[in-house]
Amino acid sequence: MKTASCRYTLLPSLLDETFPLEPEEAAEQENPALCTEDFHEPVLNEKSNIVHLEEIQKLAPHFPLRVIGHSWNLIYYTARDGFSLKTMYRSMTDLVSPILLVIRDTDGQIFGAFSSTAIHVSSCFYGNGEMFLFSFTPQLKVFKWTGKNTFFMKGDADSLAIGGGSGKFGLWLDGDLNHGGSHPCETFNNEPLSPREEFLIHDLEIWALA
Repeated sequence: MKTASCRYTLLPSLLDETFPLEPEEAAEQENPALCTEDFHEPVLNEKSNIVHLEEIQKLAPHFPLRVIGHSWNLIYYTARDGFSLKTMYRSMTDLVSPILLVIRDTDGQIFGAFSSTAIHVSSCFYGNGEMFLFSFTPQLKVFKWTGKNTFFMKGDADSLAIGGGSGKFGLWLDGDLNHGGSHPCETFNNEPLSPREEFLIHDLEIWALA
């Protein structure tokens, strides 16, 4: 059986409107094939300073099928744009495409989250069942929605939380994007994404996928 090769190409990207699936439909896509004849390689408009070709090849097939093969547009990077949650929010103003949040902590651990919607300030949780958390430990682990609650994501000027339940967040970041934390949570039934439940952020990227 012929196996498709996987690679990425640096090209300009365009942001097209996308429509998130209902949670029930998204839950059916928990186990996509990691590399098939129909797999379309992601297209990056810039080189990532956190994830490399091998990580991209492993992570991209876990996106919803409507996103696979779309361009990756780097819209926020801490080394370029500064360490600020408010600035990160502003980078996604009016953005309608799914996003990928990628973090590297000061221990070199790489982890993050996929969201079908842009991250924004909200007084209540938002998102849907397409969201997931991931980590490279060093092998990729993806933590999909369990269906136990809908505590997908919530953020204000001081913090961002992804996943929740019983007072624990799957991933949270402070307003200065210096500190963060990760605990097992009911939303994703995840392991701590970083070896340290409270970590220091070395760098962070937000990619628009459209």
